Amino acid sequence: MSVVGTPVDRVDGQAKVTGGARYTAEVVLPDLAYATIVGATIPSGRIRRIDTDRALVAGGVLAVLTHENLPKIAEPPHLLPSLVGAAAPGESFFPMQDDVVHYAGQPVALVVADSHERAQWAASLVEVEYERTPSITTLDEGRGSAYEPQMLFGGLLPARMAFGDVDAGLADAEVRVDVSYHFAANHHNALETSATTAAWEGDRLTLYDSTMGIRATQLTVAHLLGLQVSDVRVITHFVGGGFGGKAMTWPHVTLAAMAARQVDRPVRLMLTRTEAFTSTGHREEQEQALSLGAKRDGTLTAVRHHKLALTSQFDDWAEPATNATLQLYTSPNVEGVHRLVKGNTMTATFTRGPGETVGVFVLETAMDELAYTLGVDPVELRLRCHGDTDPRGHPWSSDGLAECLRVAAESFGWAGRDPRPRMRREGDWLIGTGMAAAAYPVAFMMPTQRARARIYAGGDAVVQTGTQEIGTGVTTVMTQVAADGLGLPMDSVRFEAGDTDLPNTSAAVGSSGAMMVSAAVHNAATTLRDQLIAMAIADSASPLHGANPSDVDVQDGRMRLRSRPDVGETYGEVMGRHHLEDAEALGSWTPPPPDTPHGLLTFGAQFAEVAVDPEFGLVRVRRMNAAFAPGRVLNPKTARSQLMGGMLWGLGQALLEGNPMDPRTGRWSATSLGDYLVPVNADAPDVTIDLVEVRDEVVGPLGAKGVGEIGQVGAAAAISNAVFHATGRRIRKLPMTAELVMDPP
Repeated sequence: MSVVGTPVDRVDGQAKVTGGARYTAEVVLPDLAYATIVGATIPSGRIRRIDTDRALVAGGVLAVLTHENLPKIAEPPHLLPSLVGAAAPGESFFPMQDDVVHYAGQPVALVVADSHERAQWAASLVEVEYERTPSITTLDEGRGSAYEPQMLFGGLLPARMAFGDVDAGLADAEVRVDVSYHFAANHHNALETSATTAAWEGDRLTLYDSTMGIRATQLTVAHLLGLQVSDVRVITHFVGGGFGGKAMTWPHVTLAAMAARQVDRPVRLMLTRTEAFTSTGHREEQEQALSLGAKRDGTLTAVRHHKLALTSQFDDWAEPATNATLQLYTSPNVEGVHRLVKGNTMTATFTRGPGETVGVFVLETAMDELAYTLGVDPVELRLRCHGDTDPRGHPWSSDGLAECLRVAAESFGWAGRDPRPRMRREGDWLIGTGMAAAAYPVAFMMPTQRARARIYAGGDAVVQTGTQEIGTGVTTVMTQVAADGLGLPMDSVRFEAGDTDLPNTSAAVGSSGAMMVSAAVHNAATTLRDQLIAMAIADSASPLHGANPSDVDVQDGRMRLRSRPDVGETYGEVMGRHHLEDAEALGSWTPPPPDTPHGLLTFGAQFAEVAVDPEFGLVRVRRMNAAFAPGRVLNPKTARSQLMGGMLWGLGQALLEGNPMDPRTGRWSATSLGDYLVPVNADAPDVTIDLVEVRDEVVGPLGAKGVGEIGQVGAAAAISNAVFHATGRRIRKLPMTAELVMDPP
């Protein structure tokens, strides 16, 4: 391997910085029309009357669709996460099929016009009268109706997991820590809001969609419209951020296709920033309670983790917050339970680090409290509690947590820290430091992944697979993987993706993109390489004739004997003798089953320093250090970019991001980036990231796990623990707003 593992610049970087990259809302099609959603203004009730007359006569309007004239879908949606390779609607509800309103913002009409501006104006002319019924939009309103479902996450994970006897373990504890936290709802807010452009050619549909899973979009729309999967093509070349909000296929995608068929011309539907808050899911409002029982030496006797969350009227959805909690540290007695309240919101969805981002926050702040109670250094406590196996007794496919803790602590300068709170001051600022461990699961729920490699006699190659560039650098990294697999220089390889007509892979969710796509690409490239080596060995005219295949390697397109590098020939030479202009091979990879006998987590460690003004409640994160062990690192530059983005989102999670429902109106309080706060450059501290490579022979042929989400896991907890160190106060709500942080009068 010569290219994999090096910090290669992005191959699509020039197109992005020069404007050459075309995103979904920039696709040029002839005779293009535009659609705009009219969203419900109540959270619960019925449409009493809908008047479209003024909108229909507005300039440029082609159609106004409502529940009264929109065709019925062929089959109802059934919620399944996109990572399983099936149809993946964002919720098991499709709007505009009847007059019932389930949540504010639910599409009740769709206006199609010959320009975006005209469609928006006409949408404002649609008059809707509602009959409002009582609603539940907050946990407090529905607490009395909470229930425990059987399954979560679209039926993939149980709502309850337990080992041992937690009550006995807590009773046996010499020290106990009990914490509870409230988390406000979070939203994705990608720079590019979701957009779909739909075009029909006879009965064949082409969708240009801003999605994290072109195959998921294809399968979902085919299911809802009653089409053959082969009659739906989805193209996605560039995505301007997804973070989970574009992992599922939300109703607006199919509505765009239905509108295009209705007006018999291509239709583009772009969500406004306000609609992005009500149309692509969110991280749900939730409360979590955790109890730790421990001996005086820090040994855990029990871990109990309970979660209460607000879900929609039609889905048992909750991010699985107890998964990593029950695995990260060794305890003979563990219990994780999820309870839900059905409310008048759309179904929540994946939001970066779903489950672990909030669940590990609770665990790691509790571990910090336990460390203070025991008088043990927080790093040392984690080293004592982390075991060699998961709760089932299975060894980790790869670990690295201890090394991450050591490396990040050394980089941060943790040694010699005075653990006493409120001991360090700089002028009006109290200074604190904190740390947290991080863990994120390795997803093994995907179907078989496929890729195609083709090499030409001139020495250049094309490798193709049906993934999409969501900003993580997959185009760059897969070019590296293909180049090394074929034994070619990187500039001789072109990687093509973003089209369901190419060999299929699953949606890039669950930090599985690098693992699954690299496996398929590697296998396609090496299969083609081995095919050409076998051709040379069987060719009596080849210098390699009769050689042992294991003694042949390839460098810069030249096959040669490892024992005698001067003996060999190029791909082009052997192909020329066989009158081949090109050669190709398919490669596939099937993940191990989810019940593989290994613990499957990616580990990391996060450290933060904060400055707190206790009079005004201001928190400034001054620096963050972290180390992560994601198996084999395919490209350190793109990996650090992803990890840094996650760490900065952790800052937002801790201090800025939260959106309560207004129970009077049943609507989100914030519906723009003027109200919903996210970190900007002025908030960003110095960030240092170390990568700890660990060998993993379980997760795929290259041993890569993925880094898209673990960067956020642990970041908010490290900041929260640093705020405690600075102020001496534990804050039990996120985000930690100024009124919560400031010293009481």
